Amino acid sequence: MIFKCKNCGGNVIYEPGRGGMYCPHCEGEDSEERIEGGTLIQCVNCGAPLQVGNYTSAGRCGHCGCYIVFHERVEGGYEPHRMLPFRVSRKAAEQALDKEFSRRLFTPSDFLSAKSLEKMEGIYVPFWMYDYKARYDYAGEGIRVRRWTSGNTEYTETSYYEVIRKMDLDFEKVPVDASYAMEDGTMDLMEPYDYGQLQGFDPKYMSGFYGEIYNQTAEELEGRAREKSRSASEELMQGSLQAYDTVRAVHRNLDLEQRGNYYALMPVWQYLYRYKGKVYQYHVNGQTGKVVGTTPVSMTKVISYSISVFAVVTAVCCMAVRVLEIL
Repeated sequence: MIFKCKNCGGNVIYEPGRGGMYCPHCEGEDSEERIEGGTLIQCVNCGAPLQVGNYTSAGRCGHCGCYIVFHERVEGGYEPHRMLPFRVSRKAAEQALDKEFSRRLFTPSDFLSAKSLEKMEGIYVPFWMYDYKARYDYAGEGIRVRRWTSGNTEYTETSYYEVIRKMDLDFEKVPVDASYAMEDGTMDLMEPYDYGQLQGFDPKYMSGFYGEIYNQTAEELEGRAREKSRSASEELMQGSLQAYDTVRAVHRNLDLEQRGNYYALMPVWQYLYRYKGKVYQYHVNGQTGKVVGTTPVSMTKVISYSISVFAVVTAVCCMAVRVLEIL
């Protein structure tokens, strides 16, 4: 499917900066008309052949430039339960990258050039989200040590306590990315999203962006969500034990019961930068603007900086020697 402008017939896209549908051809707003048709191998707009990946749910025709949402991959079993539409525009994402990296001394000169930034794309990344009910029973021995000095004598008092904790926790929407193309650790760093803004799926929000269906099922990825919930439970339990100098666990039992899962799409800006034969990836949270990535080091700048510093130091030393000669 595509979204065409009722006014001029152009391809209407979702514009995060405007918060709605926008036609870049005639600048019409909310003028979209949904056009069904097309296949995974043929553009619905111009009929040109398409090369679509195994998991692609939205993309762009390389011939006419039209953004296409593939209905076969956003309906039925592939229809997301929830989605977070982009809130950060392309321009805002570029500004976020500039703010994060432009002041770094040894960043390559063309890192954020207009030509390089043309490669940045907005992607709806598939996620599974899980709900858990957790019960943590803990028993242990807490120790507090108090030391003081009276006269010439130092005293130590050690107190022992029986520690009992019972915690009932609800974890909602624990996110795990379901894309082979996106590195798990990077997607974890994209968090947190504001899940209060999750809404029902509407394919119009995908127009203007790329997208994927889930590459792995909820069952295949549940272990990662369970581990996240287990880690968070342990952190909360340890936080409740900080009144003691040391604690020795005698009994601990964490029971995690899955209450449900949801298929959702999360917005991510991806910028790929090639430098010295290597591809560096940068990601911007499409809702919050959070940036993840590290820049390569330009050895030309390092050498230039070193030479400059050496020249300054040499000049200062020469001046110091002349002053001493005069004295």
